[in-house]
Amino acid sequence: MILVLLGTQDKPFTRLIETIDNLIVKKLIKEEVIAQLGFTKYKSKNIKGFDLIPSDELNKLIKKADLIITHGGVGSILSAVQMNKKVIAVPRLALYKEHTNDHQIQIVDEFAKTGYILKADNPSDLEQVLKKVKAFKPKKYVSNNAQFIKLIEEYIDSL
Repeated sequence: MILVLLGTQDKPFTRLIETIDNLIVKKLIKEEVIAQLGFTKYKSKNIKGFDLIPSDELNKLIKKADLIITHGGVGSILSAVQMNKKVIAVPRLALYKEHTNDHQIQIVDEFAKTGYILKADNPSDLEQVLKKVKAFKPKKYVSNNAQFIKLIEEYIDSL
């Protein structure tokens, strides 16, 4: 089962869920897909979607999933990598009004650079990244709060 996490941001991330739906239609994704849509209003006959659920229920779905496809939110990524799941992260972009800024690019880049996840810079890259996921062995997660705090501070200072 593939679990899609769009987070709790109050803006939609339709580009990602539409891409996943299209990959199902093209039979490039054959597994069951369940999606936490948050504020993304999207109906699909191929994806079992829900808005938000309690964190304990979400954690059960994460444990059950073979693959997590998520937006670039720290909470969603951390929840999955702490359970040593294969993760593909796609950052929300301000250009498409999916977020107020592009900080998710740096978050996704950092997690990918350390070997915890695979990244797709845009939903259109997802098909190529899915081809790599079978061979991907995620690095076992080790908390590095000091480094992430430093990255966040540097980003804030650059604004």
